[in-house]
Amino acid sequence: PERPSNALGYLTECDVESTKSTPRLAVECLTRRFDDREVVSEVSLSIMPGAVTCLLGQSGCGKSTTLRLIAGVDRQNSGRVLIDGNVVSDSRCHMPPEQRPVGLLFQDLALFPHLTAAENVAFGLTCGRRERRRRVEELFSKVNLCGYENSYPHELSGGEQQRVALARALAPRPGIMLLDEPFSSLDDRLRDGIREETIAMLKEENTAVLLVTHDPVEAMQMGEEIAVMRNGRIVQFGEPIHLYLKPADRDIAAFFSDINMVHSVVSNGSADTVFGEFDAPGIIDGTEVEIVVRPQHVRIDFDRNGNGPVPTQIDGVAARGTVHRARFLGTASLVEFKLESDQSIIKAIVPSVFLPREGVPLWLSIRRTRCHLFPCRFQSGKAKPLELARSGE
Repeated sequence: PERPSNALGYLTECDVESTKSTPRLAVECLTRRFDDREVVSEVSLSIMPGAVTCLLGQSGCGKSTTLRLIAGVDRQNSGRVLIDGNVVSDSRCHMPPEQRPVGLLFQDLALFPHLTAAENVAFGLTCGRRERRRRVEELFSKVNLCGYENSYPHELSGGEQQRVALARALAPRPGIMLLDEPFSSLDDRLRDGIREETIAMLKEENTAVLLVTHDPVEAMQMGEEIAVMRNGRIVQFGEPIHLYLKPADRDIAAFFSDINMVHSVVSNGSADTVFGEFDAPGIIDGTEVEIVVRPQHVRIDFDRNGNGPVPTQIDGVAARGTVHRARFLGTASLVEFKLESDQSIIKAIVPSVFLPREGVPLWLSIRRTRCHLFPCRFQSGKAKPLELARSGE
């Protein structure tokens, strides 16, 4: 039997039980070209009701264009957009933005300066006057702005304007909310609070949320899943912890935190470095590789009359370095070392206060379970296996 639906083709409450597994938003192979340049390439993702997905990437990678395609203010060259299992845009049909149950919240809040806060919130509502007033009162209570209904935007602070814009976006009860870096203009402390309030309200409304951001910290704090975008493509998708612990390449690893890189070349299935050998399964001999390790995963040992710790299978071989610079960051200390082997810089983060003097010799080692080995994107063909003296040799 045909599923019940409203006039726009969306599922009604009668269908909720039968569609629990249907994504609220599904995007399939979206591609958008401008002249000969492909800005969005084969983008696919899906979001369930009440879930939050972050689209993370640097400026110009196609994030905002993807949002415009989903909202319907732009049209893709190929691919399709589905809401509650119904096609709203493909090669044959394209539902206009005003007919899609989609809310939009951008960095430019675009509040009407000649309307009061309450009038701004009520602007998109088409229900009767009494119901419209009740909805506005309900939203002002939710965003903690009771008493500001008759204020104009210029009379409100940045955080208060943000709350009004959020209430306006939520007023029609959209099934999907698209957020395009709406918090970036706020200061850090205010931003954290408003982000948490926003997500709590959207989850209460069972809204599917797609947040665009260039800030990996914001993505990890807000997103249940993250889609990392680069050059118009999604290059990795998954839960924040998965992307952090198992990045698909060096650039994704560097996106989420500072990294150290140790260069080598594969020989007989392993990469030889000053920190010992690293397994390189499946990588062809002669391939130049980068071993990536985050500063917080570098282990520090004291110098013992020129000797370091005994090599272990877990931590490999320790390399001797001298302190180049040490800084206290408030909750941890950042120490930079110059390796004696090649004068390259290795950074280490130590909890609490650890500020050794410049020139002090210490030994560094890398836990094998905390590092990542990637083939270099550009192979010079000139690299040779590392031949360096190690501690204990």
